Parts: sequence; C-alpha cells; structure tokens
Amino acid sequence: QVQLVESGGGLVQPGGSLNLSCEVSGFSSDYYRIGWFRQAPGKEREGVSCIFMHDRVAYVKESVKGRFTISRDSAKKTVHLQMNNLKLEDTAVYYCADAVGYVCADYIEGYYDMDYWGKGTLVTVSS
Repeated sequence: QVQLVESGGGLVQPGGSLNLSCEVSGFSSDYYRIGWFRQAPGKEREGVSCIFMHDRVAYVKESVKGRFTISRDSAKKTVHLQMNNLKLEDTAVYYCADAVGYVCADYIEGYYDMDYWGKGTLVTVSS
C-alpha cells in the first residue's frame, strides 16, 4: 500500500527557508515520480516540482525556479523540497503525490493528475 507523509511545514518570515520532506513507502520499484503541489487559500492546486526516483531527473515550475529545489535521499525513501527566499505568495498547504505513467512536466503543468496523495503540510510565510 502506497503511503506518502509530508512534514516540515511551519511559519517563516519572508526571505526565510524551509525544507519539506515526503516519506514514501509501499513501492516495489523506483520507477515512479514524486511531485510537490500546493494549494493556497481560495486558489486552485498548482504543481511545484517533481522528481523521477529512478534517476533523480527533476522538473521545477518556472515560477519557483531558482528558489525551490527537489531532491531524494540515496535510500529513495524521502523526497525533499528545499524552499529558499520564501515569499508571502508561497503560503499554502503543500502536498506530495506519486505517479508512474507520464513525465514529471506533464504532472506539474497540470496535464495529468497524480495517483496517490499525502495529507499535506502547511507553510505560512508571514512577517
């Protein structure tokens, strides 16, 4: 059974940093992708970044490129989203999700939906 558990959210000032983690379990191989998405109050969910667990090839949404970095640990059990220079508009619930069918860009740009989702972690950027 696939399970995804997010952690690392919290309150941070503008310009600050947070490192979100997504613990993954229940996969029989590493041919799957883990994506990070966010949903701000009153807004639609949007893709942020995604990584292919097999070879670490990553995709980052243009709007956060240069500030957000996705990575996975060598044991392939945790995916991190390092968020730097946070802005007020980064405030949202951040979710990780998995999928096996398409390339990361297709999921982050919204062409396809991912398969399983975590419950999310809240990131609040406020002064």
